[in-house]
Amino acid sequence: MRIIPAIDIIDGKCVRLSKGDYSTKKIYNENPLEVAKELEANGIQYLHLVDLDGAKSQHIVNNKILELIASKTNLKIDFGGGLKSDEDVITAFDCGANQITGGSIAVKNATLFLDWLKKYGADKIILGADSFNRKIATHGWVENSDLDVVDFIKNYETKGIRQVICTDIAKDGMLLGTSNELYVEILMQSNVKLIASGGVSSIKDLELLKEIGCDGAIIGKAIYEGNISLKELQKLC
Repeated sequence: MRIIPAIDIIDGKCVRLSKGDYSTKKIYNENPLEVAKELEANGIQYLHLVDLDGAKSQHIVNNKILELIASKTNLKIDFGGGLKSDEDVITAFDCGANQITGGSIAVKNATLFLDWLKKYGADKIILGADSFNRKIATHGWVENSDLDVVDFIKNYETKGIRQVICTDIAKDGMLLGTSNELYVEILMQSNVKLIASGGVSSIKDLELLKEIGCDGAIIGKAIYEGNISLKELQKLC
């Protein structure tokens, strides 16, 4: 299972939110590159970089942060947040993203999202399936839909998606454990490579996600609050 720390960006700074609520913003470091370098120095290979300003603005905003981290580290970066046009995606890849994640766009403009999947391939395009009470949420989690998360994933699997980041918004940033029952259901009903996100609070959570069969696990606040040390992650990596 891949260990994938997250760096969320607002105003060029490394932050974390609780349940996606922008009013809960907590700044952990004003230099995201410093955080990325520390992760790499401890054996981390992957990074989930989220442009929260972009998610709110509905277009890429913090591409310079992406470019800086990509040029100064060897981390394999999955970039998401605000990717709503061909130009946004081109910018993300030109700035060094290895992969991009599309969430809101997959709900609001499936035709465009599937065009990206066809153009760049399933290795480069990840489906973002962010849900609250099983319903897909969009636009930085401030809008809800009537789409069931499992049905949403299964539908996109039939169209070629192979990698999915699934975040239970109710768990995100709460350090209360992960949505294992949901992840088991997804893995039983599909063959996607599932990356779990939201609620990781301990090494035990990571061990359980591995047992379930997740392809990766995204970790945010547990690192920044010291619940999981980089040395512990280094051993897992």
